[in-house]
Amino acid sequence: MTRLALTDYRCYASLRLETDGRSVVLVGPNGAGKTNLLEAISFLAPGRGLRNARLAEVDRLGKDRPDSAWAVAAIIATPDGEIAVGTGRDPATKAGSGDDEDDSERRAEKRLVRLDGQPAKGASILGEVMSVLWLTPAMDRLFVEGAAGRRRFLDRLAFGLDPAHAGRITAYEKAMRERAKLLRGPREGRGPADPHWLAALEQSMAERAVAIAAARLETVAALNVAMGEGLGPFPTAEIAVEGETERWLEAQPALACEERLMAALAAARGHDAETGGAGIGPHRSDLAVTHAARRMPAHLCSTGEQKALLTGIVLANLRLQARRPRANGCAAVPILLMDEVAAHFDEAHRRALFAEIDALGVQAWMTGTEAALFAPLSDTAQMFRVAAATVSRASF
Repeated sequence: MTRLALTDYRCYASLRLETDGRSVVLVGPNGAGKTNLLEAISFLAPGRGLRNARLAEVDRLGKDRPDSAWAVAAIIATPDGEIAVGTGRDPATKAGSGDDEDDSERRAEKRLVRLDGQPAKGASILGEVMSVLWLTPAMDRLFVEGAAGRRRFLDRLAFGLDPAHAGRITAYEKAMRERAKLLRGPREGRGPADPHWLAALEQSMAERAVAIAAARLETVAALNVAMGEGLGPFPTAEIAVEGETERWLEAQPALACEERLMAALAAARGHDAETGGAGIGPHRSDLAVTHAARRMPAHLCSTGEQKALLTGIVLANLRLQARRPRANGCAAVPILLMDEVAAHFDEAHRRALFAEIDALGVQAWMTGTEAALFAPLSDTAQMFRVAAATVSRASF
């Protein structure tokens, strides 16, 4: 990335930052706006960013024009030349504009995407230009909290190896919402659900569910091989996907899994009408991580070990992305975001982390309060100082 521009994004009214393509170190006090910059970059990939925020939540408070909306744009240097990418919330959509709660929420969340100045359909296409991975303090409890965060983490890893994965998830979740709405119909006075339409939605869910499960299993298998090669001082993790759809796919052909899931969804219509959503599918799967050397599940490891395991998994994924040719449809440009990560490692781990980033040729954006922690990067990165939402070039 050689240019980053923000408009009405969180604490930034306007920002234009030029870089030389090397890694970037952002140094400044807490609350200065460093993490907001990383989050803005994370929106240049499919998904809801590193804070999992709704689009309206990142609009700048107190902006001059209440009817405006945030925007992020960047210039990405790829092997095929520079690409201009941009995204932001559609200012024409506002909360409460839909006919019901679900529709209103989706209208409020409408997102615009542009590639080289031309409108693009959906954020999934961003995954074909770049992939973005991140490590943040909020992820410290990834292994001890609910499965949703681990699923998002796994899918983010899969995006970089299979950009179409993001679109499959979007389509699956849309079909699941529409099915849930149909099943609620009798309770909300809209009459019985059309069984033919329900069957079509369940078929769409099943087809995409099996493709999602296949991408997750392929990602996990590739990561286990990459981590088996060694990651310096970072411990090797053994990872697996735990879910009914993935388990079926390991034992049956894809078509048989689709038919099995369609039958399960049809049988569960009554239950799902009572509870909402769907009781079966890849949206309920989980990521299991084990410390290989200690044979210990990650959630039982120490906090320091969990950080090191998480970092090792991300480095292994970057290693895989760096090896895969663009012709395979993989994202051309992986970017790593690390928020206050260096401060939590000793010098040996920091140097190993920086060395791996440099060896892979990945652009990393790193934040910290102490410039001294990043001294080993003086020849391979550029530094900026962040203070009160103002960014200025600095020296190591």
